[in-house]
Amino acid sequence: MCYIAEGRAGACDRYANEGGALVRLDPLTILENREDGAVVPFLDREWDGEIVSGEDAFITAVGSGTTYPDYKPAPFIVGSRARDVDMITVVTEGIFSYCGAKVKIDTDRHLGAECAAVRAEGEVIGHVTTSEYGSQMLSLGGVHHLTGGSKKEGRVTCATLLALCNGATVDLTIDGGAELQIAAGQAPVVNGAREERMRVGCGSATVGMFAAQWKGLVDEVVVVDDHITGVMSEHQAGKVIGWPQTGIRIKGRRSTPGRYFQVAEPGTGWGGTDLIDPLAILDTWKPEAWPGLSLLMVSTTGEHAAYYELNNDLVPVQQEMPARLLPSVRRIEENCEPSLASVLFMAGAGGSLRSGVTENPVSLTRSVQSRLTRVTCGGAPVMMWPGGGITFMADVTQMPKNAFGYVPTPALVAPIEFTMSRADYQALGGHMDYVMPLEQAMQGLTGRQNDHRLSGRRSETRKKGAPWPVSRSGELA
Repeated sequence: MCYIAEGRAGACDRYANEGGALVRLDPLTILENREDGAVVPFLDREWDGEIVSGEDAFITAVGSGTTYPDYKPAPFIVGSRARDVDMITVVTEGIFSYCGAKVKIDTDRHLGAECAAVRAEGEVIGHVTTSEYGSQMLSLGGVHHLTGGSKKEGRVTCATLLALCNGATVDLTIDGGAELQIAAGQAPVVNGAREERMRVGCGSATVGMFAAQWKGLVDEVVVVDDHITGVMSEHQAGKVIGWPQTGIRIKGRRSTPGRYFQVAEPGTGWGGTDLIDPLAILDTWKPEAWPGLSLLMVSTTGEHAAYYELNNDLVPVQQEMPARLLPSVRRIEENCEPSLASVLFMAGAGGSLRSGVTENPVSLTRSVQSRLTRVTCGGAPVMMWPGGGITFMADVTQMPKNAFGYVPTPALVAPIEFTMSRADYQALGGHMDYVMPLEQAMQGLTGRQNDHRLSGRRSETRKKGAPWPVSRSGELA
């Protein structure tokens, strides 16, 4: 129902009217089974007419077009051979209202309370979800934000998801929490400061990992952490290596020996707490403490570290960090991985999209669930959720550049491919009359079911380390 004037592009910037013909503006992207990282216009080295196997090239759905209004077969149903096995890949761009992004932000800093609203341009587009080890997690998008709220909420949600999935930087705010700048595969910026590293482990794990390296260099070590603060002399690691008691007392909820919960409120200070002064978590020392006792307090990333000695009143007094302890603090930093923001596109490939593959849509669902059919997203591997439907997640950094589009519904348009053996495709009631050889698709031909023509083709090598959509053995990878 979109009218496109002659020489103009449609509202979604995906199609144009050229001389009365509907043209898909983004070039069809073809993966080549190389890892050299080169991206070249496909027509710069035109297909030479040689037989192409499924082990050499893979037609992705990026730039392929959709099946909408879903009564017709997918834009490309491609036949190829891999190690003498006949394979079929069904290629289509899916229009996803049921979609979103799961965002993992590597940081110890408190970004916001669980279930706190996440906003873009002032509109709620998601929420903070349960944190994971060394990372804070966001759940963005979903059908309720895309279509269940105001028109502006849906538009902003769609635009933010599109930018994130295509690798662009987005600005987000969390109610009662942080301001963020994130882009897939890049270090996140929290409250204007770029994150450098994620924690080596919780406070207890850090004590365990470095106990032997600290013994003999300092009398006590406290690793400050919002979740589990570790205390060396009480910890089992310290007991096993014969660390003497120091008489230290920690404010907080004691778990097992040497492990403390809730020593402070969550925040952006020491170890993901709101602490500026780590001594705030220390209670009065027991009588067995002694003047001159040395104390190292350090965070789980090594970003914060301070050295103290007890005076005659058993009060810690900060001193310059001794040279003997500097290597151990650097070792914590060295063992921290770089902080990144990771974006997983999540969608449910249900409804009419499946009719582009088979006349009996449920048979595709069952084939995917039984692992006879492999699903990829722009050639990238996906994680399939168990249970009903075709619900998947994919790392957007493993996909070709600008793999995502949108429609004004609002909804995202994402590539999806289904690969299986020819026999399995025939068994699930596939559109066998529309299968075209891979070499014809490489030549630029389109199937008779297409109501549009391509604006061009481009080739891209598969991402480094990513599996090939069809394995070397000729079976589904």
